[in-house]
Amino acid sequence: MLGRSNKVKLLTVTALVVAMAAPMAQASELRIGMRADPDLLDPARGASVAGRLIFASICDKLIDTTPQGSFRPQLATEWEWSEDNRSLTIQLRPDVKFHDGTSLDAEAAKFNLDRYRTDPLSRRKTELQSIESVEVVDPLTVRLNLVQPDAPLLAALADRAGMMMSPEAVQAAGEDIGMNPVCAGPFKFVERVAQDYIKLEKFEDYWNSDEVFIDNVSFLPIPDDSVRLLSLRSGDLDMIERVAPTDVSIVKEDSNLTLIQGPSVAYDLISINIGHTDRADSPLGQDARIRKAFELSIDRNAINQVVFDGMFVPSNQHEVPGSQYYDTTNPVPERDVDAARALLQEADVPNPSFTLNVANSPVSQQVGQMVQAMASEAGFDVKLESLESSTMASRADAGDYQASLVIWSGRPDPDANVAPWASCDGFLNWGKFCDENFDKVLSQARQSTDINERSEFYKQAVGIYSEAVPHIVLYHYTTLFAVRDTVTGFVPFPDSLIRLQGVKIAE
Repeated sequence: MLGRSNKVKLLTVTALVVAMAAPMAQASELRIGMRADPDLLDPARGASVAGRLIFASICDKLIDTTPQGSFRPQLATEWEWSEDNRSLTIQLRPDVKFHDGTSLDAEAAKFNLDRYRTDPLSRRKTELQSIESVEVVDPLTVRLNLVQPDAPLLAALADRAGMMMSPEAVQAAGEDIGMNPVCAGPFKFVERVAQDYIKLEKFEDYWNSDEVFIDNVSFLPIPDDSVRLLSLRSGDLDMIERVAPTDVSIVKEDSNLTLIQGPSVAYDLISINIGHTDRADSPLGQDARIRKAFELSIDRNAINQVVFDGMFVPSNQHEVPGSQYYDTTNPVPERDVDAARALLQEADVPNPSFTLNVANSPVSQQVGQMVQAMASEAGFDVKLESLESSTMASRADAGDYQASLVIWSGRPDPDANVAPWASCDGFLNWGKFCDENFDKVLSQARQSTDINERSEFYKQAVGIYSEAVPHIVLYHYTTLFAVRDTVTGFVPFPDSLIRLQGVKIAE
């Protein structure tokens, strides 16, 4: 039988053992594998899909979208069009702080919008070209006065053109603001090592902090889909984006993983250089018949079945088939090698040669190889060049390409899906296609808020670019994410962005 002193010692030791066994409170970290490394993290200058993934965590927008594709408040609580649709009044959310502690107010909103629409380096100028002036109505209200009605403006403000950065930080950093972005999102930027990782940490003064349950986030670019999935299965990652459709069965069979699937407005297209630098001086760049022959040599259904296990949607337009704005009178053309050869004979170029740039991911390379093989049967000599995504985009932007297989993540408004690629001043119109009638049709569509009327204008636009073939849309995506079973609360959106509000990770 133990004496009193021994009992006390035993209880003390027991308490110590229990205390040591109790889990220590640890900061939660979410590790996300992404397919590509982003370009510059400045909403004014960014153009990559990977950049938008990062922006979703660090830079809130005036307006956000819902999982159904409609608009909802974010940094703005409400907005209202004037009776003539020539002005848009926006009410800002009170008590919003930037990551540097400064406040978001009407002056800050005006600073950002003016920067996006006037800065010589801004890629947002086309999206905001309808704005004649930004007026501060009161400390939390701005009014956008327009040159003409612009229905797609809401969609622009729900993307990079609506992201608010700290004016003080922008003025201090100048062109280098993308190296250390200071926004008003749930996480703030910590560190970036190119091609390796981007680290973020929770912003304690975030206006919607009750919905943020993660302390730290790391984004790791891993172009190889198989390696990205392997890292998830081994526990080195907690979440990955853009699961290869051919890997879906692997995810479903792994009891530690969960597949998250949703609709997507994203699509892949082949951009063709037809008028930007001397790289456009090729039969493909100078003759629409050859570009049409190239399109006819491609079997979109075969690509979908072989590369994407039949999970994607073959398409020839910027709007997904079934959309209100899809032109059913211009369906996806069937592959026709004989018709392709006939067009090449008509153009007197039976064996045109060009280089197709593809991203350095296995899936993109596989699509490129299938396109190469199919086109060769019609007489084309297609050479493939594999590049890192941001390098490929920067080279195309400079006109240093003949054709590039690229992704567009898609937008909730049809104008933002076609205008960047095909309007004369579109910021993704790398090949410099320019048709005055096309731009006129888009201008008419922007001035109407009637869906049926706008649909007719966009169908006219389909007819114009289908004849000119400045690019070839191949298919629309299905959103595919995979997470470990410790991750809960993630909801997919049609824009394929990773919104971390509501997401939790078990310790």
